[in-house]
Amino acid sequence: MEEIRTGVYICHCGLNIAGVVDVEEVAKYAGQLPGVVVSREYRYMCSDPGQDLIKDDIKELGVNRVVVASCSPRMHEPTFRKAVEDGGLNPYLYEHANIREHCSWVHDDKELATNKAKDLVRAAVRRVCRHEPLVVREAPFTPSVLVIGGGIAGMQAALDIANGHQKVYLVERDPSIGGHMAQLDRTFPTLDCSECILTPKMSDVGHHPFIELHTYSEVEEVSGSIGSFKVKIRKKARYVDESKCVGCGDCEEKCPWKVPSEYEMGLAKRGVIYIPFAQAIPNVATIDGEHCVYLQKGKCRACEKACEAGAIDFEQKDEIIEVEVGAIIVATGYDQFDPAVISQYGYRRFDNVLTGLEFERLTCAAGPTEGKILLKDGREPESVALVHCVGSRDQNYHEYCSRVCCMYALKYAHLAKELTKADVYQFYIDMRCFGEGYEEFYNRLSEEGVNFIRGKVAKITDDAVTDEEKGKLVVVSEDTLLGKLIRVPVDMVILCSALQPRADAENVGKILNINRRADGFFLERHVKLDPVATPTDGIFIAGCCEAPRDIPDTVAQAEATAAKALSLISRGTVTLEAAISTVDESICHGCGRCEEVCPFSAPSIVSKNGVMVSEINEALCKGCGACAVICPTGAVTIKHFTQDEILAQVDALTEAR
Repeated sequence: MEEIRTGVYICHCGLNIAGVVDVEEVAKYAGQLPGVVVSREYRYMCSDPGQDLIKDDIKELGVNRVVVASCSPRMHEPTFRKAVEDGGLNPYLYEHANIREHCSWVHDDKELATNKAKDLVRAAVRRVCRHEPLVVREAPFTPSVLVIGGGIAGMQAALDIANGHQKVYLVERDPSIGGHMAQLDRTFPTLDCSECILTPKMSDVGHHPFIELHTYSEVEEVSGSIGSFKVKIRKKARYVDESKCVGCGDCEEKCPWKVPSEYEMGLAKRGVIYIPFAQAIPNVATIDGEHCVYLQKGKCRACEKACEAGAIDFEQKDEIIEVEVGAIIVATGYDQFDPAVISQYGYRRFDNVLTGLEFERLTCAAGPTEGKILLKDGREPESVALVHCVGSRDQNYHEYCSRVCCMYALKYAHLAKELTKADVYQFYIDMRCFGEGYEEFYNRLSEEGVNFIRGKVAKITDDAVTDEEKGKLVVVSEDTLLGKLIRVPVDMVILCSALQPRADAENVGKILNINRRADGFFLERHVKLDPVATPTDGIFIAGCCEAPRDIPDTVAQAEATAAKALSLISRGTVTLEAAISTVDESICHGCGRCEEVCPFSAPSIVSKNGVMVSEINEALCKGCGACAVICPTGAVTIKHFTQDEILAQVDALTEAR
């Protein structure tokens, strides 16, 4: 039987660990544990000199088990596995003890923290003795990528991958790509036309030979794992033959039924058969089945009579499309916070209280008022108030900052003064102008005569106290610089609403097996070092589905996800986790519980010599452990997390020092 020769290495992590834990004392203690032949402490074990200590001891001292006590294994376990492998050992003959997040960061008492670190190291030493070498496997990588979401993030990611001559399936739930950026008039801080910079990109996506575009579609099911995801896409019935429709718009013109336009934020109406906006890609009509009188009641068909191309097809059904991809990029964007829930702001109660996106459509030349900022009675406003942080930085709604609100409020202030010459008031908590040219834009607005009032708005009312307030909306706010409450009468109020997760984010997360943070946005693998990856290998996130951000940051993040996907494709294969499930067929009853709970569809019940047993597809298994937990007979075990290893670790933690 092999003699166990363990090397233990304790990291100072600067003062992150050493500031609370007596690292030298822990290293001295570890050196006295059974089977330990060397115990060292070093300021930064993850550095090259720190890793060299491990490699040298493997070669010179015959170390055949390694324990590193440092920060989170989530960050550095791959680093130390690689060091162990470079030293000549199997990378799975290594165990990690987390004495930063699990010890120094959560304790103040140095003696208690040091004793806890000793316990964690002892448990790791006890467990590593039972480790067995595992074989790392490789599988082919399917050279295609699924991008979910056709806003600016999804389009940029799709184009970058497609320009590398790799296949992209771009899925967008709306009838056209473009996302929220297609609704914008101008972009800060340069005030360039949003449509002018977006439309060419939309056209490139629509005509790219390596992009297969699926609009008015949703991802319904995802199975498999990195390198081989199997995806089912529901292509919803448009009731229009895309191959015949020429986008002439005659059908919408003749449609007698109108409903509020989502693109125009309800400020105008569209036909029940419609093309969302003039630059839509694809430029194809869609019948809104929920409101179509023929589909609901069997009457009308006016659009069919108007369509000379014969594109209307009321018999069309939803279609399920199945594709296989190696990686997935999630770029599902955001929803605008509904300020109606803050009743004191009067949204939907007062005609001239608008959200930011509604005001955006008023300023657009192609919008419902042809670019004229008008009150509901048709007059130009003489005074406009912008209320910051509506739903953001508020413990009652969203505690986070939505990042873009200060800047789009400044943009609206400029547009209001440019298009109406109105007096403009900005009610803000503090200005956050963080990007390139943003602070300069703020200074420009100060010089344009915008009135900045530092204070939280208490309410918006139409109750007049003075003659000046009659017929006006009155913004009641504190002014922290003056130290008193003020009342400002205005004609129009723009609420700078928060950016929040999409309403279907929870469902999308379940389909893709990715997690969300407490604020509802999708969780990245590491907020600093891996901000576009998720804990599920092969699935990446870009844009506002991960957190609120502006257009430049969204584009940069989309390009990062594309680079990640292209790097995987260029390798051609993907390394699979070796710590996966295994089944003891002699005690397996073939009950199928493992098959039911596995999120990756790895186990399947098969017949072997007439006996039904579970069989694990090693290419799909991620070693999550769900099957081992649910197995009633204990037939399923996770390699590297065997019962013997775990119980040895627990025993070491609970015994007296």
